[in-house]
Amino acid sequence: MSFKSIVSQKSFWKSVILLGVSFLVIYNFVSMLFEYGGIEIAAFFNERTEDGKLFRFILGQFVAALAYGFIIAFGQFKMKEKENTRNK
Repeated sequence: MSFKSIVSQKSFWKSVILLGVSFLVIYNFVSMLFEYGGIEIAAFFNERTEDGKLFRFILGQFVAALAYGFIIAFGQFKMKEKENTRNK
C-alpha cells in the first residue's frame, strides 16, 4: 500500500478521528490535573478561551488532534501492511 492508497480508505479516516479525539480528551484531562491539581473543567476552559482566544483554542485543538491521529493511524496501517506482506 502506498501513501495514497492508505489515506483513501474510509477506515483510515475513522481511525484518525477516533485517535485524535481520544488524544484530546486524555491530553486536556492530564493538563488540567497538572495545572489545577484536580478536576477544574470550568476554570480550565475559561482560561483557554478568555480574551478572544476561543478560535485559537479550537483551531489548536483541531490541528493537534488531526496531526496526532494522522501520524498514529498511518503508522498502524503501514504496520498492518507490512504484516500482511510477510504472511503472504
